[in-house]
Amino acid sequence: MHSSSVRTRFAPSPTGALHLGGVRTALFSWLHARNRGGRFLLRIEDTDRARNSEGAVASLRDGLAWLGLDADEEPVRQSRRLQRYREAVAGLLEAGRAYRCYCTRQELEAMRAAARAEGRKPRYDGRCRDRQMPPPGGAPSPAIRFRSPRDGRLKIADMVQGSVAFDNAELDDLVIARSDGSPTYHLTVVVDDRDMGITDVIRGDDHLNNTPRQLHLIEALGAAAPRYAHVPMILGPDGNRLSKRHDAGDVLQYRRQGYLPEALLNYLARLGWSRGDRELFRLGELVEHFDIGAVSRAAARFDPDKMRWCNQQHMLRRCPGDLAGGLRAQLLSLGVTAAGIAAGPELRHLAEVQRERHPTLREMARASLAYYRAPEGYEPRAAVRFLQPAALPPLQELRRRLGGLASWRAAAIGKEVEEVAARHSLPLGKVAQPVRVAVCGTPVSPPIDVTLELLGRRRTLARLWRGIACIERQATATAGKEEAKEQV
Repeated sequence: MHSSSVRTRFAPSPTGALHLGGVRTALFSWLHARNRGGRFLLRIEDTDRARNSEGAVASLRDGLAWLGLDADEEPVRQSRRLQRYREAVAGLLEAGRAYRCYCTRQELEAMRAAARAEGRKPRYDGRCRDRQMPPPGGAPSPAIRFRSPRDGRLKIADMVQGSVAFDNAELDDLVIARSDGSPTYHLTVVVDDRDMGITDVIRGDDHLNNTPRQLHLIEALGAAAPRYAHVPMILGPDGNRLSKRHDAGDVLQYRRQGYLPEALLNYLARLGWSRGDRELFRLGELVEHFDIGAVSRAAARFDPDKMRWCNQQHMLRRCPGDLAGGLRAQLLSLGVTAAGIAAGPELRHLAEVQRERHPTLREMARASLAYYRAPEGYEPRAAVRFLQPAALPPLQELRRRLGGLASWRAAAIGKEVEEVAARHSLPLGKVAQPVRVAVCGTPVSPPIDVTLELLGRRRTLARLWRGIACIERQATATAGKEEAKEQV
């Protein structure tokens, strides 16, 4: 049915958004399959009706699609395979590899409490293992337990963790079907991996202790065991497990924040995997070089600043025109209209200028709002420092000169700014900073000649006029106060 090539899978539960830890697991599985000419599959583990939501399924698919982690076959939905799981349970019962457990909830709680009181690991004691008939007062609907082997050791050759051994005596008889007939995680995973022809399972190392139980189930079902790779968890900057408090709860938030998908994948691939000291990889390069055996056993630490740096490096690698669409989407989300964007500077030019100054498209868009709409006011400290009476003569002259400028290009604009500064015996910054505050509302922007070229002649002249008027009003108010003091 299936070829002998590598087949991996990503198997999320749709109980919430796709988080960074899940993305890295999906990425490693995708890269491993692509590197070996295999196939990457998606399975939605949606048997928990109380916690699952179709919104989460849509979010998972949107996140994977944005990242480009495309599956090679139609996704498998566990909720549509319940009959298959019932058949597997029936087969295990018939073969004597599973049995009915009639223990009540109270019996199970008492069993665990007694084990804890005696310093033993709380687990099922197997009292129904050889029971032929239901006991008096037993649970009316039995659960189904797998008959685990009690002797020997099981060794696993993990592709990341190395050789790992488990004592079978430490494993209890796990429930594979609840009393209501619903299958449990261990059973569904094993049946699905078998039916999907999965050859390589890459997942978080929190599943390592599940592996011996699942291998025994695989053997009982007569299936071939896949190879396993258990990758370490990701820690937050504070050393605790990565979670929502580290802004890692939804991968789509990084799209909203203006990250490039290839930058996010590059950064996540480097969390635990390396190829020398190289930091930056395009997706095709990751496919070429990725080796699951090179993943570290140690937990990796998430560094938001490093991810921002990685994103900016990828923006610098891209053609500016390729950034225009993302920049446009960010401007629209910040309230700039489509007509306003069309009337503003060319997005390709804006991206080329701003990508060296801002690490994400979102920050680039925020810093570019002044090119599309007039600032509501001036930053107070900047206005006090730069919009002073001493700046009035050079601003007035510069506005006159710019109004008659034949070519509205950065080089010509810069020349005018330099000549005005020289005529007034001022350093260039003494002219450029008042101009910058007058037209942008802030003392921070690209070089002044580039800023004014992007802004355009009409907007530049109108905002210089407003800045001049602001200085004149302040001068008049100050003069009035001084005159009042003299009269007193």
